[in-house]
This record gives sequence, C-alpha cells and structure tokens, in this order.
Amino acid sequence: MKNQIFTNTQNINTMYKKIVLKIVLVTAVAFTVVGCHSVSRIDVDREKDISGKWNDVDSKLTAQALTDQVLADEWLNKFISSQQNKPVLIVGFVKNKSHEHIEAETFMKDIERSIVKSKKIRLVQGGDKREAIRGERSDQQTNASVSTMKKFGLEVGADYMIQGDINTIVDAYKRKKIVYYQVNLELTDMQTNEIVWIGEKKIKKYVKN
Repeated sequence: MKNQIFTNTQNINTMYKKIVLKIVLVTAVAFTVVGCHSVSRIDVDREKDISGKWNDVDSKLTAQALTDQVLADEWLNKFISSQQNKPVLIVGFVKNKSHEHIEAETFMKDIERSIVKSKKIRLVQGGDKREAIRGERSDQQTNASVSTMKKFGLEVGADYMIQGDINTIVDAYKRKKIVYYQVNLELTDMQTNEIVWIGEKKIKKYVKN
C-alpha cells in the first residue's frame, strides 16, 4: 500500500513538472514572438501608407499641388507686371483642425521648399527663426567688426503672407472608414489685408481594418 501511494505521488510530481515546463515554454515563446520585430530601410520617396493617417507623402503632394496653384494664379503676373520684381512671401501659421495629430510645421516646411524651388517668389523668414536671426544681428552690433556687422532696418519686407488650415471629415462604420482631408491656404496682401488667392487640396482615403 505504501509503495502504491509512493508511486502515485511520483506520478503526480512528474505530471506537475511537465505542466510547469509547458507553461514556461509557452511563456518563453510568447515573449519571443512579442519581442521580435524587423526593420528595413526604404527609399524616402517611396509611397507607403500603413495606418491610413496623414503621412509624409500626403504632406509633400499637398504642398506641391498648392504651390503649383498659387504660382499659376493671375495675382503673380499682375504683381510682376506692376512692380517689375518678384513678390516677397512669408509663410505664416497652418492650423491643424483635423482629428489627427499632424505636424503642421513639417507641412509648412514642404510649402517653403516648393516655393524656393520654383524661383518665382522670394521667401523671407518668419516666426521664431526670424527672432533668432534678429538676436544674432543684435549680438553683432557689439561683437562683430564694423566691416562685417549686419545693420538693423534693412530686412526685406514681405508683400504677402500665406496661411491656412487642415481639416478632416471621418465616415466610419464597423471596421471600415473613409477619411477626407481638406487643406486650405490663403494669400493675403500685407499692405491692404486683401485676400488675393485661395487654394485647396483634397485627399480621400478608404481604410479597412
């Protein structure tokens, strides 16, 4: 009888050890699967949409489309004809009114890059960067030589300011949704406060989870 009890106890211990070992192995495999990930570098110009949210491709395409619009509008030819010079532009704020977190500053930089590449409009610095330049100019008054010191009051004033907003409309049902983006930009005459151009770019995405 004692031998039988001892044998049963051994069997129970063996089974218990096997169960514990299986749990440990399953847990280890789970952690391995969760912890594993792969990273591969892709071309920065390659269009790849993973989440369906606003991304770098949307920013670049929208900036280029709106720049093409503003350069093709009649206000530009009128200014060049009357002033015999390229207009000076400053890029103001682009407000993100969408439901997503969108880096508006990145989009603004894409706008500036497109404008500079066009070589049809002169661009001046604004915002915090302009203040940083003025701070450096102020420092030069004391620490730079007279021959290299840059003077105050010689900045190129902007003729126009461009600014706008990013909006979205989301239509969702179960695991499907359509996200509609609309980016609006306005060009304002700095002297008269007159809006001389309004442009828009629309993007619609169908996302299925």
